[in-house]
Amino acid sequence: MTDVEVFVSSTCPYCPMAVDVVKEAQEKLGNLNIEVINIMDDRTKALEYQIMAVPAIAINGAVEFVGAPTIDQLLEKL
Repeated sequence: MTDVEVFVSSTCPYCPMAVDVVKEAQEKLGNLNIEVINIMDDRTKALEYQIMAVPAIAINGAVEFVGAPTIDQLLEKL
């Protein structure tokens, strides 16, 4: 099982796209454990990962994307 954390903010216009891409990858691969983290609610985790901009996507504890990747870019990393 691969852990994917998507860091978002309610004021971010690009964050829904990042969440959608991760959900699409889950549909294709089926073995993703997805957690969407609103940095306004959970600043501790964002600070732990040193996230300075959203959306950001971490895979198995490592930040791999800042910004919304394409589905192909995400699948390649997964």
